Amino acid sequence: QVQLVESGGGLVQAGGSLKLSCEFSGRSFRNYAAGWFRQPPGKDREFVAGIRWSGMSTYYTDSVKGRFTISRDNAKNTLYLQMNSLKPEDTAVYHCVADRVDDPLNYHKSTFWSSWGRGTQVTVSS
Repeated sequence: QVQLVESGGGLVQAGGSLKLSCEFSGRSFRNYAAGWFRQPPGKDREFVAGIRWSGMSTYYTDSVKGRFTISRDNAKNTLYLQMNSLKPEDTAVYHCVADRVDDPLNYHKSTFWSSWGRGTQVTVSS
C-alpha cells in the first residue's frame, strides 16, 4: 500500500521561498507518476504541478509557472516542490499525490490520483 508523507510547510513572508518534500513508501516510486495539489481555506482542491515517473516532463497550473518547480529523486523515493516568490494567495494545505497510471492529460483532475498524503500547511503573510 502506498503511503505519502509531506513535510516542509510553514509560515513565510510574501516573496519568500519554501521547499516541500514528500516521502513515498510501500511500492517502487519510480513506477508512479506524482504531483502536488493544494486546498486554500474555504476552497476546493486545485492542481499545482505534476511530474512523469521518469522525471523528464513536468506540468504546472498557470498561476505557479515560473515560480514553482516540481522534481523527484527516485533513488530517495522523494518528491519535491520548490516554491519561490510566494504570494498570500499561495496559502493552502499542500498534498502530494501519486498514481501507477502515468497520463499527463488527467493530472489536473483530483479524481485521477489514487494515493494522497495528509498535507502540509503553507501560510504566506503579506
